[in-house]
Amino acid sequence: MSLQCGIVGLPNVGKSTLFNSLSSAKAEAANFPFCTIEPNIGVISVPDPRLNTLAELVHPEKVLPTVIEFVDIAGLVKGASKGEGLGNKFLANIREVDAIIHVIRCFEDPNVVHVDGKVDPVKDKEIIDAELQLKDLDSVEKRAQRLEKIAKSGDQTARKQLSILERYKSVLEEGKNARALTLSEQEKALVPDLFLLTDKPVIYVANVDEESLSGNHMTSKLAAIAHEERAELIIVCASLEAQISELESLEEKREFLAEYGLEESGLNQLIRASYHILDLITYFTAGPQEVRAWTIHRGWKAPKAAGVIHTDFERGFIKAEVIKMEDFVRYKSELACKEAGRLAIEGKEYVVQDGDIMHFRFNV
Repeated sequence: MSLQCGIVGLPNVGKSTLFNSLSSAKAEAANFPFCTIEPNIGVISVPDPRLNTLAELVHPEKVLPTVIEFVDIAGLVKGASKGEGLGNKFLANIREVDAIIHVIRCFEDPNVVHVDGKVDPVKDKEIIDAELQLKDLDSVEKRAQRLEKIAKSGDQTARKQLSILERYKSVLEEGKNARALTLSEQEKALVPDLFLLTDKPVIYVANVDEESLSGNHMTSKLAAIAHEERAELIIVCASLEAQISELESLEEKREFLAEYGLEESGLNQLIRASYHILDLITYFTAGPQEVRAWTIHRGWKAPKAAGVIHTDFERGFIKAEVIKMEDFVRYKSELACKEAGRLAIEGKEYVVQDGDIMHFRFNV
């Protein structure tokens, strides 16, 4: 699986500074709008202590973590839905990502200009939301126009699709995001290719100064909105994260975090939040050649999970050998787990669990 999270926000809210702290793929950070013209993509290794534990037991030639891609998308401005700034290009970039990380400025600094001249995180959020909603409304109306003639001819599927589009239109015209509309799985299956921007899961990132790491009056307002939307809110100091990213050793990073009273970096918080909102889990493969982590959606059955390694694994799936992480740690090896009766043989209906250690049997 290739997981992408797009970092969006108004110009000069700290998007590129945050991106630079997350990835070795450095984006230009400058005090003016549109310094990031092409979307910058950074591939980040997902930290997972379980991977290190397995490596210590198996002693493989290689250890390969699963990864997440962060895409730094240039700043949106009011009117982007109608092509203002670089609106059309940016909106197209957002359409391609799995989740949105919406960075919102929650700090005052006279040396960093605000695109509207005043720091107002709630208004800033509403500007971005409105532009995405307008683009979605345009998409819904165009799709509805194409379906109207078909629906009038008596096509029942088209009528059902049109009904769903009308519900989306009503929500968007109320100034709400498409994700506020609850659809059944059957209804979602009727419009699988709608790809609305505001239907994507979102993480709000409140970018604060070093004195507000535990929050301030601006983050409190955002927290109330995030709670209402059942969305994730993370408080980070992007400039501090940039300093952490420059440190070489894990020990240096731990000491730096401890100095500011932090238990983990903003990167770890973002990754955890991304996994949570996208309902992702990790399973592992372990052998003398490599120990590797694989990302899948919660609820996937064994054949589909095998498919992330290679499509042949899913197509020719026979069985899966499964060891639970706690058993592997307890018995120290695959052989010992097998001798203790802790290696299970599972079929096509097995639902993979977070932390499973798996070996797949398949026909080519």
